[in-house]
Amino acid sequence: MYRTYRKEAEALVQQMTVAEQASQLRYDAPAIPRLGIPAYNWWNEGLHGLARAGTATMFPQAIGMAATFSPELVQEMGEVTATEARAMYHACSEQGDRDIYKGLTLWTPNVNLFRDPRWGRGQETYGEDPYLIATLGTAMVHGMQQDGDYLKVAACAKHFAVHSGPEAVRHTFDAEVSAKDLEETYLPAFQALVEDAEVESVMGAYNRVNGDPACASPMLMQKLKDWQFDGYFVSDCWAIRDFHTTHKITETATDSIALALKAGCHLNCGCTYVQILLALEEGKITEDDIFQACVRVMQTRFRLGMFAEQEPYADLPITVLACPEHKAKSLAAAERSMVLLRNEQQILPLQAEQLKTIAVIGANADSRAAMVGNYNGTPDRAITFLEGIQRAFSGRVLYAEGCHLYKDRCSELAQPGDRYAEAVAVAKAADVVILCLGLDATLEGEEGDTGNEFASGDKADLRLPEPQRVLLQKIKATGTPIVLVTATGSAICPELETEAWIQAWYPGSEGGTALANLLFGKCSPSGKLPVTFYADAEKLPAFTDYSMQHRTYRYTQENILYPFGYGLTYGTVVCTDLHYENGIAVVTAENQGSFDTEEVIQLYIKSDADCAVPYHSLCGFQRVFLSAGAKKTISIPLAKNAFTSVDEQGTRGIYGTTFTLYAGISQPDEKSQQLTGTAPAMQVISVSELHA
Repeated sequence: MYRTYRKEAEALVQQMTVAEQASQLRYDAPAIPRLGIPAYNWWNEGLHGLARAGTATMFPQAIGMAATFSPELVQEMGEVTATEARAMYHACSEQGDRDIYKGLTLWTPNVNLFRDPRWGRGQETYGEDPYLIATLGTAMVHGMQQDGDYLKVAACAKHFAVHSGPEAVRHTFDAEVSAKDLEETYLPAFQALVEDAEVESVMGAYNRVNGDPACASPMLMQKLKDWQFDGYFVSDCWAIRDFHTTHKITETATDSIALALKAGCHLNCGCTYVQILLALEEGKITEDDIFQACVRVMQTRFRLGMFAEQEPYADLPITVLACPEHKAKSLAAAERSMVLLRNEQQILPLQAEQLKTIAVIGANADSRAAMVGNYNGTPDRAITFLEGIQRAFSGRVLYAEGCHLYKDRCSELAQPGDRYAEAVAVAKAADVVILCLGLDATLEGEEGDTGNEFASGDKADLRLPEPQRVLLQKIKATGTPIVLVTATGSAICPELETEAWIQAWYPGSEGGTALANLLFGKCSPSGKLPVTFYADAEKLPAFTDYSMQHRTYRYTQENILYPFGYGLTYGTVVCTDLHYENGIAVVTAENQGSFDTEEVIQLYIKSDADCAVPYHSLCGFQRVFLSAGAKKTISIPLAKNAFTSVDEQGTRGIYGTTFTLYAGISQPDEKSQQLTGTAPAMQVISVSELHA
């Protein structure tokens, strides 16, 4: 448990006037010079590297980091982000710059569950599985906050809770959710971050949950108390204003202040708490309400060492930002994040010595935006897919943009399809085409942050934009072999098959180098899908339906293009033996192929309980390196709730009598076995063995 600093915070707050206390509950807290308290802006971001403040190391977007299935890599990302945030904070503070995005309270990670592939903000999450999200989110918090007398930075679990679109209606939407889905799906990651990672902050969501606004939900606030949360709670930005303007839960701003403050919302990102003294004057809140909230926020500032005699980490120089060591970690993550979905006739890795000409085509081929995703910093240099290939290949590289990302032409004065002819000619002249398609954060993202006027940041379907669909058809018609590379933050369905397909996500500043390393066999792909890739959006449940029925791999095996947990390597890894005892699975894995590779060994469990999920659940995983022909035996701890299920009343317990444990390189479902050509090892465990 981190040191509380409760007494120090109380002593400081007691010296403030009520007006001064109230002023500290705004995200842009003013200075209190007489007490030596400098101004502080609480709003900072660090989703996949320090964001929005200037140059910083940029890692793959969160969904790409999820595809690594590596808590170690995610923790490293957290450590780098915290180091660079500290360096930026001290450099700016020395100059008197205490503006937004310069502080030590980073509102990340986003541990919402990516339940529907149309959600534009799903790219910010760690996927669709509660255990994967909890494990990676916990690693991120540990990396950011560190151990010691002071937090390196303060992390934030967001958006609490039951929040995953649609973006267009988030300010009016009521997410209706069952007790079972709450406990089984929507809350586990938040509970893990509070109880296991001791996350310093929790941010509420915009929407209502079963009728109550998330930032003042008695049910959600009680969960935090049950978990013994001891940090500060912050509203999403301008969410409290929604109480009276869009949700119509309250009538006035002071009503909204009273509802939020008394519920336990300590800090307001937005403007509503500016009127907090008026709420006091109207008798809707008490001085003690203000005092208690102020103690919580000042406690965090003490935990960050802001009032220490010698502020911690002050010796970190500005030169650590985007330094070679940090960018090397970003590259390692990018290499492990990309998912090889298809590789017919083992076209990959490319044999460079046998190729004279490579065509690199597509709207995302030379796009820095495709490296970035949203909630991003500014890399000192982002290596595009085209640049990575040009650097790695000594032969001729031909480039054609092919089409605009989503418009029907690239040049405003041209006719529609103005770049197709060039692309076709280039494809015909090449031995192989690297076709770089997909999206970027102008098409999928948060409401208000995108140019996606028809869905407020969400996707209308799973298809590529029409100009890219046409381009794919035309390039395929040339007969030149195609390696499709898609940069997206979510599931996509190209509708046409190509010889190979790499899902690259938004891979960060080193994305082009990482892609080239995979294409030419410098290393093997090893990423796994952290979300299901569906075939048809029209077969999905309604976007506004928050029931888990027919959603994610735990509740459906229909309409699947590629399953959760799937991803090929250049090796051939098989799990040949599995033994479970005392919470540990001992797995033997063998690389029967001829290429060294990393692989993700995955554990899934199926209970015979009536209330268990219909299929199976991820309950453990570990990334392992296997040389060609090598065999290793590894021990993987199972999730502490692996053998539990949740009944309709939301009560978790061990209800099953028999459990089937699987160990493999994918899910144990039929489609995954067909795609990988391997079956998992398995063991049946009786409930009596759990208590032996």
